[in-house]
Amino acid sequence: MGNIPTPDEAKEILHEFTQSPNLRRHAMAVGRAMRIYATRYGEDSDRWEVVGLLHDFDYERYPSTAEHPFQGAKILRERGIAEEIIQDIFAHAPHTGQPRDTMLRKAIFACDELTGFITAVALVQPSKKLSEVTTERVVKKLKSKGFAAAVSRADIEEGARDLGVSLPEHVSIVLGALQGIAETLGL
Repeated sequence: MGNIPTPDEAKEILHEFTQSPNLRRHAMAVGRAMRIYATRYGEDSDRWEVVGLLHDFDYERYPSTAEHPFQGAKILRERGIAEEIIQDIFAHAPHTGQPRDTMLRKAIFACDELTGFITAVALVQPSKKLSEVTTERVVKKLKSKGFAAAVSRADIEEGARDLGVSLPEHVSIVLGALQGIAETLGL
């Protein structure tokens, strides 16, 4: 069956394998957004946060799509982590072939790119603070193809559709989640 770690245990794994402050912040942001969506859908918020915290924990060591998140899955299996958590993590990466067949799996895909994009919007604010970011500003920046060009707008839009929310509503939910931990994120 396997173990489902607590959020604190997931953070320990994250910190063991990820030294980059930016990757750590990204994991914390996705974890928080996942927790907010779990609450919205009446699901297990700890479990959803764990998936968010661990979705990229192996990325620093294994950044290629040939290895990420597959190497992370091996590490988690060796630690006795439940296979279902591993499959949930796979859902954030389309190249794994994992279907997004649960709300949790839809949410991890939907939150991954958007949290990074919102962070980029915050970083271009004069104060570099999430408190200055609005839903409208994020939606406007999404239309600017040259801004944070590596971020897939198609994935963000598909994620919102999968969750059954409008793009502005999705942005608002995730932005609110990040603003709630702005101090932790240093933004």
